[in-house]
Amino acid sequence: MSPLLAPGDSFPALAVARSGGGQINLPEDLAGVYGVVLLYRGSWCPYCNAQLRAFERATEALAGAGARVVALSVDNEAKTAALVESRGLTMPVGYGADATEVSAATGAFVDAQGGYLQSTGFILDPFGKVILSVYSSGAIGRLVPDDVVGLLRYLREHERA
Repeated sequence: MSPLLAPGDSFPALAVARSGGGQINLPEDLAGVYGVVLLYRGSWCPYCNAQLRAFERATEALAGAGARVVALSVDNEAKTAALVESRGLTMPVGYGADATEVSAATGAFVDAQGGYLQSTGFILDPFGKVILSVYSSGAIGRLVPDDVVGLLRYLREHERA
């Protein structure tokens, strides 16, 4: 595992297949806006499902704060497509992430038995620099949309001051 990403660090280049086709390229796909990157454990995780649904419900508030959200996991294409469909997710959702590579790049914890990424969240500035990182070593402890919107509103107000 690499050192944890801290505020001011450049978010590392990550590329994963995108559900529905194409690829997610980070941080490039979030350039010019505030970005939220959610690494989730898998479609089987009830806490991850709740987090993804919460971010989906907050899409309008996040857009109003100038943010876009992407999510990714080690799940395969079929499981990810089923999750996107069942939860009505409109955010880009990546699948087939290599847990070892993502962990080495971001510091995310990997479950030793299951081989999946533990819940990890990042808020990026429009230039791909980390503003905030939230690491969990288990099922709980993750970003929530209200906190993200509040932080981004605060940052935008103070940019103008």
